[in-house]
Amino acid sequence: MNRRTFVKSALAVGAVVSAASLVRAQNERRFKTALIGSGWWGMNILREAMAAGRSPVVALCNVDQAQLDGAAGEVEKLTGEKPNKYHDYRELLDKEKPEIVIVATPDHWHALIAIAALKSGAHIYLEKPICHTINEGKAIVKAAQGSGRVVQVGTHRRASPHCISAQQFLRDGNAGQIGMVRAFVHYGGGAGRPQNPMEPPAGLDWDFYCGPAQKMPFYPGIHPRGWRSYLNFSNGQLGDWGIHWLDQILWWSEEKSPRRVFSAMARHIKKDSGDAPDTQIATYEFESFTATWEHRLYAANEAEKHNIGCYFYGTRGTLHLGWQDGWTFYPSSKGQQIVHEDARLNQPDGQNIKELWADFLGAIDENRKPICDIESGHRATTMALLGMISAKTGRALDWDGKQEQIQGDAEAGKLMSRPYRAPWVYPTI
Repeated sequence: MNRRTFVKSALAVGAVVSAASLVRAQNERRFKTALIGSGWWGMNILREAMAAGRSPVVALCNVDQAQLDGAAGEVEKLTGEKPNKYHDYRELLDKEKPEIVIVATPDHWHALIAIAALKSGAHIYLEKPICHTINEGKAIVKAAQGSGRVVQVGTHRRASPHCISAQQFLRDGNAGQIGMVRAFVHYGGGAGRPQNPMEPPAGLDWDFYCGPAQKMPFYPGIHPRGWRSYLNFSNGQLGDWGIHWLDQILWWSEEKSPRRVFSAMARHIKKDSGDAPDTQIATYEFESFTATWEHRLYAANEAEKHNIGCYFYGTRGTLHLGWQDGWTFYPSSKGQQIVHEDARLNQPDGQNIKELWADFLGAIDENRKPICDIESGHRATTMALLGMISAKTGRALDWDGKQEQIQGDAEAGKLMSRPYRAPWVYPTI
């Protein structure tokens, strides 16, 4: 029998912003805001920024004219103001001098844009994962640390009420000693079919889209929203969904990084034109526990009670921390009641951007770290990228978290960076 309970916790390590601070936010300083990457998710973020009432939108940037025009039209409809439109983020930063920049491009662009925005003096809301390769992330952290600016990473589950209360439940010892955490995403899908390369649609600057990544043929499945299936631009499901759940593991743990990583990946089912794995398993060895990640992009079924989230396995029971299904604790002892808390999410797309944006503004106002600070985002991203490097090399990696180096494997170490396509220059650490 399920007993629905709403665990009453104050603020955990991170906190949902109080109602009082949300009201206060309406009456405080306004920040000229620009969105770079005005597609689906970027607009989800910008809508919450506009709704908070402190972000006049001065500019939008996109290499796809159709997306740019559509976003500008929506901003004008919602605010009555016409934002300036840009094709090149560098021109936007130079001319507009925004005080807040939202970076919501595909992953391979995150590092160059975030660093440029920090150098221009802006506070940054940076979508996850923060980078495409580990050394890009190190360069962003370095730029942020010397900037005096706030960088909020878009791991909005740190602002989800049910994630906060689940973390407090675990820290209070209710699940006992945790020896293993299993993170996973199991979504259905078919094999798909190969596509032929084609000319990019009118209005899309494909060369600029590829940017520092290698120039590749355009496939209709890439844009919009399909680029995560191509490792030229992303790190697949581990770099997308994995970031959220690996971050929850690091948030719970007092350990900041694993000491050893092994991963295997494959495309067993997918027959489309992408190259991201449809199947992957990664093992992360920490000092006091073991964490695993697994995903598949096929075989949705009713056999498994939960299809996304983390299982925290403890001596007193198992806690499943999920997304739309909240969290549930299953006690080890027979006769004890199951404990459950529902999720409280915003629409569209079941997110907590509103709460995360409010914390972002609070961090700027109060000159403090946000709940999803750049160092935390970097550590979660690094975990995912280490899994990808291990899978590419086919061997386990020993990781020195303090020095941020792969030990004893020069070949794997080279994959912490990748060559940039001219004229783009890889950021220095």
